[in-house]
Amino acid sequence: MLVRLIPFIFVVLWASGFVGARFGLQYAEPATLLSIRMTANVALFLLLVVVLRRRIPTGKMLFHCAVVGVLIHGFYLGGTYLAISLGMPAGLSSLLVGLQPILTVLLLVSFTQHAFKPSQWLGLMLGFVGISLVLMGKVDWQSDQHRTLAVVVCLVSLVGITLGTLYQKKYCQGVDMVGSAAIQYFAAGMLFIPYAVSFETMQVEWNYSLILTLVWLVVVLSCVAILLLLYMVEHGASSSVASVFYLVPPTTAVQAWLMFDESFDALGALGFMCAAGAVYLVAKAPQVGQLKLLFKH
Repeated sequence: MLVRLIPFIFVVLWASGFVGARFGLQYAEPATLLSIRMTANVALFLLLVVVLRRRIPTGKMLFHCAVVGVLIHGFYLGGTYLAISLGMPAGLSSLLVGLQPILTVLLLVSFTQHAFKPSQWLGLMLGFVGISLVLMGKVDWQSDQHRTLAVVVCLVSLVGITLGTLYQKKYCQGVDMVGSAAIQYFAAGMLFIPYAVSFETMQVEWNYSLILTLVWLVVVLSCVAILLLLYMVEHGASSSVASVFYLVPPTTAVQAWLMFDESFDALGALGFMCAAGAVYLVAKAPQVGQLKLLFKH
């Protein structure tokens, strides 16, 4: 019974990452906050490498893991954190990057022999309708001053995680996932730290709220969620995660509503449901089953 609940627990944890980002960004700028998080992640995963007797990738595999880290953790997390810091609601940022399976299939259709099934075409159209409804509806932004820029960087985040997961699928097969995560977080940190030094004040308002948020982001998300993923991979449950991943945006929207009173009107709510249905229709097709393990947070 507990094993069956793991995919849903994983989705709830994944969704909470967007809410955690908004919490943390109240006390530090995005690259500064992510620099702290990546440093803590590296320390934690190096400890796990020792305790669990895992292996750090070397040679070409180390390089490939670093590229994945820059694309997934660098562009994906960097883009979403920057978008939220610019005023984008956590729920909307989750919705935009949650279109990853759709973009993945679009790339496959464009550059390989894969072909869309009718249900996937329906999902693609439903996705555009969903996004349009959310953007046309009344969404409670924290600030309207940089709305266009926030959407652009969030879309960059979407491209980053899509390319990163495809790159990982092609070049990082068989690598130790704990050791790989340590390299990925290190590479992302090498992206965030120079940016923070160059473009941010690096001022941090240390308090219990920030510390608890960092504990959640580092221990619960970057560690517990990854260990849950490892467990599911080893026990063949990764496809179950894919089947419920479309629930992430609405789950994030509910969490953000409870924590920050973020709200959407009826048009926005309909858009979220359409987008969730779109991701489900696109991701469930058999020909993309080999790409369903796209969950690194």
